[in-house]
Amino acid sequence: MRSWSSGICDVVLMDETVKPVRVPLQMSTYADRHHLFHLMEILVSGLIVHRPDDPISWLIHFLQRSRIDVPRVLLLGPPAVGKHTVVTQLCAELRAVHVTMDSLLTGQSELSCQSEQDFPAEPLVKRIQQRLSEVDCLNQGWVLEGIPQTRLQALSLQQAGVFPEHVVLLEAPDDVLMDRSRGRLVDPLTGDIYHHTFILPSDQTVAQRLEKGRSLSEAQLLVHLHRYRREVAGLSSAYKDVLKVINSDQPQADVYQQVLSFVRTRHRSRTPRILLLGPPGSGKSHLARQLSEKYKMVDVCCGRLLRSAAAQSSAVGDQVRPYVEDGRPVPDSVVLQILQDRLSRVDCSCRGWVLHGFPSDLQQARGLQETQHQPNRVFFLELTDDVCVDRLSLRSTDPVTGHRFHAVTRPAPSTDVHERLQTHPADRRGAVTLRLNQYRANDPGLKSVYPDAVHIDADQDPHSVFEAVESRLTTD
Repeated sequence: MRSWSSGICDVVLMDETVKPVRVPLQMSTYADRHHLFHLMEILVSGLIVHRPDDPISWLIHFLQRSRIDVPRVLLLGPPAVGKHTVVTQLCAELRAVHVTMDSLLTGQSELSCQSEQDFPAEPLVKRIQQRLSEVDCLNQGWVLEGIPQTRLQALSLQQAGVFPEHVVLLEAPDDVLMDRSRGRLVDPLTGDIYHHTFILPSDQTVAQRLEKGRSLSEAQLLVHLHRYRREVAGLSSAYKDVLKVINSDQPQADVYQQVLSFVRTRHRSRTPRILLLGPPGSGKSHLARQLSEKYKMVDVCCGRLLRSAAAQSSAVGDQVRPYVEDGRPVPDSVVLQILQDRLSRVDCSCRGWVLHGFPSDLQQARGLQETQHQPNRVFFLELTDDVCVDRLSLRSTDPVTGHRFHAVTRPAPSTDVHERLQTHPADRRGAVTLRLNQYRANDPGLKSVYPDAVHIDADQDPHSVFEAVESRLTTD
């Protein structure tokens, strides 16, 4: 969630003896848009690992021969979990190079006599480096099937500069793996693997030529499973920052779609600048508070910001106060001035921000786009009018305790409390309907400004909405 610019800000602010040097906002925005921080992470990690005598020449050569947008994937798991089938489909979809232990061992007499988990780490890593540095892997990307198999091999790969962007760990209970091993079928022409129960080919011609696959005996499989279970914790910890565990005890098509969805994400290190849009009652304020509490980003509520400005004794306060006191909309130019001042402060620059309550129409959205404070994540919380009205018009507040209640989801605990509840004028059904109509009229204009925004179904429990938003914060 934090970018390199965040780290620079932190370092500068820690030293109170120097003037507070600020990274220009334009630089951070440009770097986010073109993924420069991600590129720098790759280049710097490469320099640290390889330590070339001529760093400039090495960087030029690296940029000329490498692409940072190709897949770099490890797919791990116990025997008979379905790795080969998934990797074959994945490589066909992504046009990546399929790298297996068998392909690495071709012509490697010093390794071929070893069992897979007993391979000496040094010659194995050297062979992997050689394979991944070949032109097809550099240009198309790669998927390693079942490699590495031990924590030592994983750490050796990292020391050698082999860093996958995604690591998938397929898991299934041992009894399921035993059943799959017994029913293994192989297409002798393509080498594709099927199973007489779990995976059958749709083409009858293929089905007729299937042969019983070479598989481990039950005793051998148990030994391999035991060794895998002994190593899996170490493997997982070595790749914990890029790891996703997927349950393989489900239809193969579902497993593959989960793997493909994960591998297509791109992890980015950036300062979050989040914009929440949606009709009144969709939960923007609650979601912003959750994001702020967990990720320490600044919760910027436009309405609260204007009320705070009106309470201050300043030129801006004098300008805003009459509008706020009369309940009239503040001019867009004044709102943008106050908003830009808030978003330019050090806490927003370093920790990021989540904005809600602005923009509310096409003109405001375009005005925000013309500033240096453009969001890098936009979420539309989608909700029907009926649900919005029910959420707002059925809520009320206890003037004694300040607690808020809802007639359906959180009723008053006693008759006394219920009798003294009060409904805010803005939450009355007529007022809510008017605000909804205004939002619906401006909704197409907002969506035209943010065509790449993520649309979230807000008609579910708040935790599910938060998880849906959270899953898209650091990925493209």
